[in-house]
Amino acid sequence: MIRMYGFWRSAASFRVRIALNLKGLPYEETMVDIDAGEQYASGYHAMNPQSAVPSVFVDDGPPLTQSLAIVEYLEETHPEPPLLPADARGRARVRSLALLFAADHHPLIVPRVRRYLSEELHVDDAGRTAWIRHWFREGLVQGEARLAGDAATGRFCHGDTPTSADLCLISQVMGARGFQVTTADLPAISRIAENCLAEEAFARALPLRQPGAPASH
Repeated sequence: MIRMYGFWRSAASFRVRIALNLKGLPYEETMVDIDAGEQYASGYHAMNPQSAVPSVFVDDGPPLTQSLAIVEYLEETHPEPPLLPADARGRARVRSLALLFAADHHPLIVPRVRRYLSEELHVDDAGRTAWIRHWFREGLVQGEARLAGDAATGRFCHGDTPTSADLCLISQVMGARGFQVTTADLPAISRIAENCLAEEAFARALPLRQPGAPASH
């Protein structure tokens, strides 16, 4: 059994959940409330010195961390169905798109950054929300520019089956929706997101369907 420490609202945990579902791998997720600061508790910090989620345990090995590294581990150990294309150029494109969504913009809106804006720079709630919306929107606009009109884009980011790029796209789209960021003028992003949500593996991993989420109370 795979054990994961995550959080319902964590985009990184969401990405890994989808990958596990797509691979058909059973797992148990323990929620670490990053809003309450549980990631800084001594027990969890010893497990993951970054004090971040997710952390994934496979068998008796040490924890795997960083969502994209975890997804690549799952791809290498459970290659079916594939989350990366068979050709080298295709793999480079998918990894580039995945990093655009997961590494270029997502790190700018995580809780530790929000806390720094508030506690150290004394940015008020309105300013902090504007910051978050800006970076969500910026990432999706750049993603639209990459995807729209590219012959390699299909029903999903790359072709007609989900890849790791789609895991990253949908995690940002759902986060953006939570902050009322408009995506109506981003047709490629919007279309791919709806195709993702029509897949059971994606829908089952949605943040609001996890234990502890507002909809689950």
